[in-house]
Amino acid sequence: MNRGGGARWGSPAMVACARCGAGPKAPRSGGGGGGGGGGGGGGGGGGGGGGGGGGGGGGSRRFGWLLPARPAWALQELPSLLVPLGLAACGGAVAAARPNRVLLGCFVLHYAHRALIFPLLIRAGKPTPFFTFVLALLFCVFNGYLQGRSLTAYAAYPPGWLGDSRFITGFLGWLIGMAINIHSDHILRNLRKPGETGYKIPRGGMFEYVSGANFFGEILEWFGFALACCTIESLAFALCSLFILGSRARQHHKWYLEKFEDYPKDRKIVIPFLY
Repeated sequence: MNRGGGARWGSPAMVACARCGAGPKAPRSGGGGGGGGGGGGGGGGGGGGGGGGGGGGGGSRRFGWLLPARPAWALQELPSLLVPLGLAACGGAVAAARPNRVLLGCFVLHYAHRALIFPLLIRAGKPTPFFTFVLALLFCVFNGYLQGRSLTAYAAYPPGWLGDSRFITGFLGWLIGMAINIHSDHILRNLRKPGETGYKIPRGGMFEYVSGANFFGEILEWFGFALACCTIESLAFALCSLFILGSRARQHHKWYLEKFEDYPKDRKIVIPFLY
Protein backbone atom coordinates (compact mmCIF):
# COMPACT_ATOMS: atom_id res chain seq x y z
CA MET A 1 0.00 0.00 0.00
CA ASN A 2 1.31 3.40 -0.93
CA ARG A 3 0.99 6.11 1.67
CA GLY A 4 2.56 9.12 0.10
CA GLY A 5 2.64 12.08 2.46
CA GLY A 6 1.67 9.98 5.48
CA ALA A 7 2.87 10.61 9.00
CA ARG A 8 6.39 9.51 9.91
CA TRP A 9 7.41 7.77 13.13
CA GLY A 10 8.53 11.08 14.56
CA SER A 11 5.27 12.79 13.63
CA PRO A 12 2.17 13.49 15.73
CA ALA A 13 0.93 10.01 14.84
CA MET A 14 3.28 8.57 17.41
CA VAL A 15 2.28 11.15 19.98
CA ALA A 16 -1.01 9.27 20.26
CA CYS A 17 0.53 6.73 22.60
CA ALA A 18 1.80 9.50 24.86
CA ARG A 19 -1.55 11.27 24.83
CA CYS A 20 -3.57 8.11 25.21
CA GLY A 21 -3.44 8.14 28.96
CA ALA A 22 -5.21 11.48 29.13
CA GLY A 23 -8.54 9.83 29.71
CA PRO A 24 -8.09 6.84 32.01
CA LYS A 25 -10.60 4.08 31.49
CA ALA A 26 -12.63 2.54 34.26
CA PRO A 27 -14.88 -0.51 34.24
CA ARG A 28 -17.72 -0.11 31.80
CA SER A 29 -20.77 -1.31 33.61
CA GLY A 30 -24.13 -0.26 34.88
CA GLY A 31 -22.71 1.67 37.77
CA GLY A 32 -21.98 4.75 35.81
CA GLY A 33 -20.20 6.39 32.96
CA GLY A 34 -18.27 8.90 34.95
CA GLY A 35 -14.72 7.85 34.37
CA GLY A 36 -12.69 9.45 31.63
CA GLY A 37 -12.33 7.29 28.60
CA GLY A 38 -10.03 8.66 25.95
CA GLY A 39 -7.62 5.75 25.86
CA GLY A 40 -9.27 3.06 23.79
CA GLY A 41 -12.45 4.77 22.90
CA GLY A 42 -14.55 4.42 25.96
CA GLY A 43 -15.19 2.96 29.33
CA GLY A 44 -17.86 3.70 31.85
CA GLY A 45 -17.02 4.90 35.29
CA GLY A 46 -17.71 3.00 38.45
CA GLY A 47 -18.01 -0.68 39.14
CA GLY A 48 -21.69 -0.95 38.44
CA GLY A 49 -23.70 -4.07 38.78
CA GLY A 50 -21.13 -5.15 41.32
CA GLY A 51 -18.73 -6.29 38.65
CA GLY A 52 -16.64 -3.22 38.08
CA GLY A 53 -14.26 -3.87 40.89
CA GLY A 54 -11.11 -1.87 41.16
CA GLY A 55 -10.79 1.48 39.57
CA GLY A 56 -14.30 2.87 39.37
CA GLY A 57 -14.80 6.39 38.12
CA GLY A 58 -14.57 8.77 41.02
CA GLY A 59 -16.23 12.02 41.80
CA SER A 60 -13.65 13.73 43.98
CA ARG A 61 -13.75 17.50 44.04
CA ARG A 62 -9.98 17.65 44.21
CA PHE A 63 -10.12 17.38 40.41
CA GLY A 64 -12.39 20.41 40.06
CA TRP A 65 -16.08 20.82 39.26
CA LEU A 66 -18.21 17.75 38.94
CA LEU A 67 -20.28 17.11 35.82
CA PRO A 68 -23.27 14.78 35.36
CA ALA A 69 -21.90 11.44 34.22
CA ARG A 70 -24.04 10.74 31.16
CA PRO A 71 -23.79 14.12 29.39
CA ALA A 72 -20.10 14.38 30.26
CA TRP A 73 -19.47 10.98 28.73
CA ALA A 74 -21.38 11.79 25.54
CA LEU A 75 -19.68 15.16 25.10
CA GLN A 76 -16.16 13.88 25.67
CA GLU A 77 -16.57 11.08 23.12
CA LEU A 78 -18.40 13.16 20.51
CA PRO A 79 -15.30 14.71 18.84
CA SER A 80 -14.13 11.26 17.76
CA LEU A 81 -17.40 11.01 15.84
CA LEU A 82 -17.77 14.55 14.50
CA VAL A 83 -14.16 15.43 13.63
CA PRO A 84 -13.65 12.51 11.19
CA LEU A 85 -17.04 13.18 9.61
CA GLY A 86 -16.11 16.82 9.12
CA LEU A 87 -12.79 15.87 7.55
CA ALA A 88 -14.52 13.41 5.23
CA ALA A 89 -17.02 16.07 4.15
CA CYS A 90 -14.15 18.39 3.23
CA GLY A 91 -11.96 15.68 1.73
CA GLY A 92 -10.98 15.12 -1.88
CA ALA A 93 -10.18 12.05 -3.94
CA VAL A 94 -8.57 10.15 -1.06
CA ALA A 95 -11.61 10.58 1.17
CA ALA A 96 -13.90 9.51 -1.69
CA ALA A 97 -12.07 6.22 -2.31
CA ARG A 98 -14.15 3.23 -1.28
CA PRO A 99 -11.57 1.58 1.04
CA ASN A 100 -11.10 4.88 2.87
CA ARG A 101 -14.84 5.34 3.29
CA VAL A 102 -15.27 1.81 4.64
CA LEU A 103 -12.39 2.16 7.11
CA LEU A 104 -13.50 5.58 8.26
CA GLY A 105 -16.98 4.14 8.65
CA CYS A 106 -15.62 1.50 11.06
CA PHE A 107 -14.05 4.18 13.24
CA VAL A 108 -17.13 6.39 13.14
CA LEU A 109 -19.48 3.48 13.90
CA HIS A 110 -17.59 2.69 17.09
CA TYR A 111 -17.86 6.25 18.30
CA ALA A 112 -21.48 6.61 17.22
CA HIS A 113 -22.23 3.79 19.64
CA ARG A 114 -19.86 5.13 22.29
CA ALA A 115 -21.08 8.74 22.18
CA LEU A 116 -24.78 8.39 21.33
CA ILE A 117 -25.97 4.97 22.51
CA PHE A 118 -23.71 3.94 25.39
CA PRO A 119 -24.58 6.96 27.59
CA LEU A 120 -28.26 6.02 27.37
CA LEU A 121 -27.57 2.49 28.58
CA ILE A 122 -25.45 3.19 31.64
CA ARG A 123 -26.82 4.19 35.01
CA ALA A 124 -26.24 7.71 36.27
CA GLY A 125 -23.27 6.79 38.43
CA LYS A 126 -20.88 9.17 40.11
CA PRO A 127 -20.30 12.61 38.54
CA THR A 128 -17.25 13.18 36.37
CA PRO A 129 -14.49 15.54 37.55
CA PHE A 130 -14.15 18.45 35.13
CA PHE A 131 -10.40 17.92 34.78
CA THR A 132 -10.90 14.29 33.78
CA PHE A 133 -13.58 15.33 31.32
CA VAL A 134 -11.29 17.90 29.68
CA LEU A 135 -8.41 15.43 29.30
CA ALA A 136 -10.70 12.83 27.72
CA LEU A 137 -12.23 15.47 25.45
CA LEU A 138 -8.80 16.64 24.26
CA PHE A 139 -7.73 13.09 23.53
CA CYS A 140 -10.86 12.41 21.50
CA VAL A 141 -10.32 15.60 19.50
CA PHE A 142 -6.69 14.66 18.89
CA ASN A 143 -7.29 11.03 17.99
CA GLY A 144 -10.39 11.82 15.95
CA TYR A 145 -8.33 14.25 13.89
CA LEU A 146 -5.40 11.82 13.66
CA GLN A 147 -7.42 8.89 12.33
CA GLY A 148 -9.72 11.06 10.24
CA ARG A 149 -6.90 13.02 8.63
CA SER A 150 -5.00 9.84 7.84
CA LEU A 151 -7.94 8.22 6.07
CA THR A 152 -9.18 11.34 4.26
CA ALA A 153 -5.90 12.85 3.11
CA TYR A 154 -2.99 10.40 3.12
CA ALA A 155 -3.83 6.69 3.03
CA ALA A 156 -3.94 5.57 -0.61
CA TYR A 157 -4.94 1.95 -1.17
CA PRO A 158 -4.37 -0.20 -4.26
CA PRO A 159 -7.27 -1.53 -6.34
CA GLY A 160 -8.87 -4.52 -4.72
CA TRP A 161 -7.82 -3.57 -1.18
CA LEU A 162 -11.21 -4.60 0.22
CA GLY A 163 -10.48 -8.12 -1.02
CA ASP A 164 -6.94 -8.18 0.37
CA SER A 165 -6.29 -10.72 3.13
CA ARG A 166 -5.00 -7.95 5.43
CA PHE A 167 -8.22 -5.99 5.13
CA ILE A 168 -10.47 -9.04 5.48
CA THR A 169 -8.60 -10.36 8.53
CA GLY A 170 -8.45 -6.93 10.12
CA PHE A 171 -12.10 -6.18 9.44
CA LEU A 172 -13.19 -9.48 11.00
CA GLY A 173 -11.01 -8.72 14.03
CA TRP A 174 -12.59 -5.28 14.31
CA LEU A 175 -16.11 -6.69 13.98
CA ILE A 176 -15.61 -9.53 16.47
CA GLY A 177 -13.85 -7.21 18.91
CA MET A 178 -16.66 -4.68 18.82
CA ALA A 179 -19.23 -7.44 19.37
CA ILE A 180 -17.27 -8.77 22.38
CA ASN A 181 -16.92 -5.26 23.77
CA ILE A 182 -20.65 -4.51 23.53
CA HIS A 183 -21.67 -7.93 24.87
CA SER A 184 -19.28 -7.66 27.81
CA ASP A 185 -20.64 -4.22 28.64
CA HIS A 186 -24.13 -5.74 28.63
CA ILE A 187 -23.06 -8.43 31.10
CA LEU A 188 -21.53 -5.85 33.45
CA ARG A 189 -24.60 -3.62 33.31
CA ASN A 190 -26.88 -6.49 34.29
CA LEU A 191 -24.85 -8.09 37.06
CA ARG A 192 -26.83 -6.42 39.80
CA LYS A 193 -30.60 -6.57 39.52
CA PRO A 194 -32.86 -3.75 40.75
CA GLY A 195 -32.81 -3.63 44.53
CA GLU A 196 -29.67 -5.75 44.87
CA THR A 197 -26.50 -4.51 46.52
CA GLY A 198 -22.93 -5.75 46.77
CA TYR A 199 -20.51 -7.09 44.20
CA LYS A 200 -20.76 -10.07 41.88
CA ILE A 201 -18.39 -12.03 39.68
CA PRO A 202 -19.04 -11.43 35.96
CA ARG A 203 -19.92 -14.66 34.17
CA GLY A 204 -20.71 -15.56 30.60
CA GLY A 205 -19.20 -14.63 27.27
CA MET A 206 -15.50 -13.85 27.30
CA PHE A 207 -15.64 -13.34 31.07
CA GLU A 208 -15.29 -17.13 31.29
CA TYR A 209 -11.75 -16.69 29.97
CA VAL A 210 -10.52 -13.27 31.11
CA SER A 211 -11.28 -10.76 33.84
CA GLY A 212 -11.19 -7.84 31.42
CA ALA A 213 -13.47 -9.16 28.69
CA ASN A 214 -14.65 -5.68 27.72
CA PHE A 215 -11.04 -4.52 27.49
CA PHE A 216 -10.06 -7.56 25.42
CA GLY A 217 -12.85 -6.81 22.97
CA GLU A 218 -11.72 -3.24 22.49
CA ILE A 219 -8.05 -4.21 22.14
CA LEU A 220 -8.99 -6.79 19.49
CA GLU A 221 -11.19 -4.22 17.78
CA TRP A 222 -8.45 -1.63 17.39
CA PHE A 223 -5.73 -4.09 16.37
CA GLY A 224 -8.11 -5.40 13.73
CA PHE A 225 -8.73 -1.83 12.63
CA ALA A 226 -4.97 -1.22 12.47
CA LEU A 227 -4.44 -4.28 10.29
CA ALA A 228 -7.27 -3.29 7.96
CA CYS A 229 -5.90 0.26 7.67
CA CYS A 230 -2.17 -0.53 7.62
CA THR A 231 -1.37 3.01 8.77
CA ILE A 232 1.01 4.25 11.45
CA GLU A 233 -1.79 6.29 12.96
CA SER A 234 -4.08 3.30 13.49
CA LEU A 235 -1.21 1.20 14.86
CA ALA A 236 -0.34 3.95 17.35
CA PHE A 237 -3.94 3.96 18.55
CA ALA A 238 -4.02 0.16 18.86
CA LEU A 239 -0.79 0.06 20.88
CA CYS A 240 -2.07 2.88 23.05
CA SER A 241 -5.25 0.91 23.74
CA LEU A 242 -3.24 -2.21 24.58
CA PHE A 243 -1.04 -0.46 27.13
CA ILE A 244 -3.83 1.48 28.83
CA LEU A 245 -6.49 -1.23 28.82
CA GLY A 246 -4.03 -3.97 29.68
CA SER A 247 -3.01 -2.02 32.76
CA ARG A 248 -6.65 -1.49 33.73
CA ALA A 249 -7.44 -5.16 33.26
CA ARG A 250 -4.53 -6.13 35.49
CA GLN A 251 -5.83 -3.84 38.26
CA HIS A 252 -9.32 -5.30 37.98
CA HIS A 253 -8.03 -8.89 37.95
CA LYS A 254 -6.07 -8.26 41.14
CA TRP A 255 -9.16 -6.70 42.75
CA TYR A 256 -11.34 -9.68 41.83
CA LEU A 257 -8.84 -12.12 43.34
CA GLU A 258 -8.69 -10.13 46.57
CA LYS A 259 -12.46 -9.58 46.78
CA PHE A 260 -13.76 -13.05 45.95
CA GLU A 261 -12.35 -16.21 47.50
CA ASP A 262 -14.17 -18.30 44.90
CA TYR A 263 -12.99 -16.26 41.91
CA PRO A 264 -12.01 -18.64 39.06
CA LYS A 265 -8.24 -19.10 39.31
CA ASP A 266 -7.93 -20.19 35.70
CA ARG A 267 -9.18 -16.86 34.31
CA LYS A 268 -6.49 -14.85 32.61
CA ILE A 269 -6.21 -11.08 32.86
CA VAL A 270 -7.05 -9.80 29.37
CA ILE A 271 -5.71 -12.16 26.65
CA PRO A 272 -7.46 -15.56 26.65
CA PHE A 273 -5.15 -18.49 27.54
CA LEU A 274 -2.07 -16.22 27.49
CA TYR A 275 -2.19 -13.26 29.89
